[in-house]
Amino acid sequence: MASLMAMTALGAREAAVVTVGPLSIAERVDVAVASVAVRRGRVLAAGVIPQPGPSRWEAGKPFSAFWVTPDMWFVEADFAAHELLADGLKASFGDAASVTEQTDAWVIFDLSAPDLAPVFERLCNVDFQALPEGYATRTVLDHLGVYLIKHGSGAARVYGPRSSAQSLLHALKIAARSAF
Repeated sequence: MASLMAMTALGAREAAVVTVGPLSIAERVDVAVASVAVRRGRVLAAGVIPQPGPSRWEAGKPFSAFWVTPDMWFVEADFAAHELLADGLKASFGDAASVTEQTDAWVIFDLSAPDLAPVFERLCNVDFQALPEGYATRTVLDHLGVYLIKHGSGAARVYGPRSSAQSLLHALKIAARSAF
């Protein structure tokens, strides 16, 4: 019988943590992700997940969510408690929503530093310093389509394609070396 081992998006057994000057980049493997899209003419049951408006991320327990398009969100939860997040959401919403598993499609990096604006101004067209806390957007970082969420002036989360995890981490490190 084959012996399978879980690997991170960067191809390791443990999540990567990289420090460049004051910047910390942490690969997050402890986050389960699912997309929830309301079906035409349907309404989601209230209170199951946060349903933030355009360009917003909202924390909640046990789920957080960010807006992707009208009537569609990415839902985040603790992986250990919600490994089957998509299945649980499908059961909650029934035929009112289309739910898809997203956990293994994305690499997630949490960035923290006293000021992240110098890093993002080198990577994308988002004015990070001017954004309010909880802002979420789709943008291009380096040459990759990503989701960027501002958790605070010194904290952000970046979702990138799992298949480009190494390229995304490299771009973040190069920008950080240039900024700091």
